[in-house]
Amino acid sequence: MSPIAINDQSSSSTEMFPKSISKTVVNGIKSRALSTRASRILSSLNLPTDTNQTIPGCFDGTKWSGSGEELISKCPATGEILGRVRGASIEETQAAIKASKEASKLVRRMPAPKRGEIVRQIREALLEKVDELGDLVSLEMGKIKSEGRGEVVEFIDVCDYATGLSRSMKGNVLPSERPEHTIYENPNPLGVVGILSAFNFPVAVYGWNLTIALVTGNSTIWKPAPSTPLVSIAVTKLIQPVFERNGLPAAAAALVCGGIDAGKTVVASTDVPLVSFTGSEKVGKEVGKVVQDRFGKAILELGGNNCVIVDEDADLGQALQGVLFAAVGTAGQRCTSTRRLLLHKSIAKEFISRLAKIYDAAGTPGNSLKVGDPLEPSTLIGPLHNKLAVEKYEATLNGIISRGGEVLVSRSGRVKSDFGVSEEGNFVWPILVKPKKDDPCWIEETFAPILSVAEFETIEEAIEINNNVPQGLSSSLFTSSIKSMGKWLGPDGSDCGIVNINVGTSGAEIGAGFGGNKSTGWGRESGGDAWKQYVRWSAATVNYSTKMPLAQGVNFGVDA
Repeated sequence: MSPIAINDQSSSSTEMFPKSISKTVVNGIKSRALSTRASRILSSLNLPTDTNQTIPGCFDGTKWSGSGEELISKCPATGEILGRVRGASIEETQAAIKASKEASKLVRRMPAPKRGEIVRQIREALLEKVDELGDLVSLEMGKIKSEGRGEVVEFIDVCDYATGLSRSMKGNVLPSERPEHTIYENPNPLGVVGILSAFNFPVAVYGWNLTIALVTGNSTIWKPAPSTPLVSIAVTKLIQPVFERNGLPAAAAALVCGGIDAGKTVVASTDVPLVSFTGSEKVGKEVGKVVQDRFGKAILELGGNNCVIVDEDADLGQALQGVLFAAVGTAGQRCTSTRRLLLHKSIAKEFISRLAKIYDAAGTPGNSLKVGDPLEPSTLIGPLHNKLAVEKYEATLNGIISRGGEVLVSRSGRVKSDFGVSEEGNFVWPILVKPKKDDPCWIEETFAPILSVAEFETIEEAIEINNNVPQGLSSSLFTSSIKSMGKWLGPDGSDCGIVNINVGTSGAEIGAGFGGNKSTGWGRESGGDAWKQYVRWSAATVNYSTKMPLAQGVNFGVDA
């Protein structure tokens, strides 16, 4: 069954979101007793349900603490406060880094297959709570139920990959031009890997980094997005016992919730040789500068202004499915969400008509593209993550219109409560727009479900448009032409890190390295050869003869 063809068996009403029962005021912020749905999810993961209680957000391997800034976790669908987390201070962050560095000394001495066994046990711990964690992702981040669960499954999948990797990582043995010599290329651990993750994938990105860092012999310190602290605390509490059962300090997976101060402390620390950062191009550029200034290593996963090209010989039904999930899924908040749609002029009118019809039917009774509570299994359009995202959506849309662009669907803007959503939620309509060719929106990433459409005449023209942006994360071509496929994949084709054919821009699997080129940052995480970034490489020439010949024919004839 296609990802859109889901029968809607539930009714649309404002009753889908339980009402809170009382209000209090803490630090000037109105607090209400948790709704039943939120209380159930938090309780299932042993998280506090009293929103007046402050939760410590710093874990250094031996204790939970927090004397830094307060982080307020809010449900994007209802606006209710889910929890108050006290983040790590600068001093607590530094202490956690120190503890993680000490833990790394034990991790690196452990045989790699044993480290792989620990990752396998982390997999089992996650599997036991896959539904509960998935629901928490939906509750705190806002993505729909199947995507929330799918994100935890992605962590589980990369555990499987990393466990196998622990028995297959290898260096190289190379021939030497000198007699009785051999050259080795050896990988060894780095030490501490800093992981700064984003709100839109609060579990999976951490999983990519933790598992690969661990099997390659490193410890980690995690600074999650300040708006999704509850997910990070729940994950850390789940995996903490695994380390302890296996004789490793839990500081091998330290956690520092917090804002700018905690993040800057991790990025600037010389005790963190590798920093993996996921976020905006603007912040990523600064992270890269700081890490480079201290001669550290950085893996940057930044902006994605992703494009789908639908050629004249494409299967339009297949392309529609690919575009719909990539443009509408996660309310357009994936790094790989489709932002630009290029249509061959011969099929543009038909494709736009069919796509707009689906967009316009969203939220109507009996339609499968349902907007509403992300925890309802039939919902396909959830909320944006916060109010700032809604404002950015509105500003981008208004800018396109003011500059002469055209809206191609009947509805835009915020979703009203008569469609069964909470007035305090961050719901907006997915939209199709046709901006002017010189509109600045073409080269900017807006983290919202805005899909910009343009036409082309030749595949060469489409590839040029695809590449003519600063970002280079994901791209897709829908075609049945082998020649077009070859051009798309070749040196004159897409310049992105992900170059798909007859597959949308979103939904990458863990087997290949994930990442993008150009201002997306050139980083690679997850599968493929990404693990090679988490180690230091050494070339070792071994002489097992009794002589001392030199390479390249050099003769330094001095007897010693």
